[in-house]
Amino acid sequence: MTQRDYYEILGVPRGASPDDLKAAFRRLARQYHPDVSQELDSEERFKEINEAYAVLSDADRRAAYDRFGHAGVRGPSGTPDFTVDFSDFADIFGDLFGFGSFGRSSARSRNAPRRGGDLQYRLDLSFEEAVFGIEKEIEISRDEHCNRCNGSGAELGSKPVRCGTCNGAGEVRQVRQTILGSMVQVSTCPQCGGRGETIGSPCSSCQGRGLQRATRRKVISIPGGVDTGTQIRLAGEGQPGMNGGPNGNLYVAIQVKAHKYFRRRENDILLDLNVNIAQAALGADVEVPTVDGEEKLRIPAGTQPGKVLYLRGKGVPKLRGSGRGDQVVVVNVEIPARLSAEQRQLFEQLAESLGSEVRPQERGFLDWLREALGG
Repeated sequence: MTQRDYYEILGVPRGASPDDLKAAFRRLARQYHPDVSQELDSEERFKEINEAYAVLSDADRRAAYDRFGHAGVRGPSGTPDFTVDFSDFADIFGDLFGFGSFGRSSARSRNAPRRGGDLQYRLDLSFEEAVFGIEKEIEISRDEHCNRCNGSGAELGSKPVRCGTCNGAGEVRQVRQTILGSMVQVSTCPQCGGRGETIGSPCSSCQGRGLQRATRRKVISIPGGVDTGTQIRLAGEGQPGMNGGPNGNLYVAIQVKAHKYFRRRENDILLDLNVNIAQAALGADVEVPTVDGEEKLRIPAGTQPGKVLYLRGKGVPKLRGSGRGDQVVVVNVEIPARLSAEQRQLFEQLAESLGSEVRPQERGFLDWLREALGG
């Protein structure tokens, strides 16, 4: 059965940010949760939404899906290979049923260690840099814990105090009378935002955020063989974690610039080579450009337009494995557009020796030349 595109399921474009993905997931999960939706296929839709988000919210699995489609995220059994992080369901279940995910209080959930967000960085490389690899210095902007308050958000000499609205619980409860009886609605404390404490004297450096924006330079090593779409993960170089959680990752997305002569096909390098009609007919040794410099290539006698020749081992290093691809040389035989009197006479002699009838006043040079070449 044909599987739907994960981006289509969530209703987001392929370039959607992690926040866009999460917002779409939360909206659709609330809409199609089997306990609240009236639609007959809500359970299947809910599973479909969960599968799409589980893949696209993970940077590694998303990169594999973007490159290889569903085949890139299937496990050995042929089913999608992923584990589900249920932390994103906490607010959804809280909105639907008035309690934290699987009975956890919202205060505990919000104060639990949380992993920092991932960052993306685009790095442009020349064709040769992508082939051979290089070390590059990049500059990234990210949040870091404030040095003055050590991330607490409170001014020196002060500290956060228990929230007077929720008494440190991080949540407030309201009892409502319904036709089913009394129901308790639990919501995040509006005063402290679920932290259970407030800051009376905010840090003068970070204005109470506990975080400051910083720009850092970092030298990264790019392996040979990368291509446009390759992502390099730098673990722990993303946004800082909260409540003791780990930092997120930095993903460096490679973009390779077009080359004047070369094109790439997987691990092979393609080159179009022009030779004149004499070289094609008689054969010749010619110098051709490669990423390693000039190399001698033998053009066999009688070479036809479009003939493919190979320079073995002159392609791109294999990113996973050893060895290199080949340089694939496609020969193009150039037909002269203008001839000197001497050249024309020689071609006429050639045409005559080949048995071609030459009638300059009725037919053009290209006509009889095509006949001479068998075209």
